[in-house]
Amino acid sequence: MKVRLPKGMGGPRDMNSMLKQAQQMQEEMERLETELDSREYTISAGGGAITVSILGSLNILSIEIKPEIVDPDDIATLEDVITAGINEAIKTVVNAKAEEMKKITGGINLPGAF
Repeated sequence: MKVRLPKGMGGPRDMNSMLKQAQQMQEEMERLETELDSREYTISAGGGAITVSILGSLNILSIEIKPEIVDPDDIATLEDVITAGINEAIKTVVNAKAEEMKKITGGINLPGAF
């Protein structure tokens, strides 16, 4: 039985062209990932009481805490604000990477890409 492919899908040239495009997309994704991993983000939480600086690789660079948030009798609030700040920083980086990747992939979901 002979299989007929739709126009534009039937030849070695078309396959080579698709493979070349896929390779170019992969190279662009790798370049972008390297760039995004080195990008620095600064996020504030707790009404500005804490500032987290984080790289796109999710490495925390620094955490700044305003003195007025530090209450020795209420460590739980400080812990909550730090946790919220770190979570917001991670969320910001993940969302930024996803948006940049959409630009390259045209919105195609590529599992494991980011």
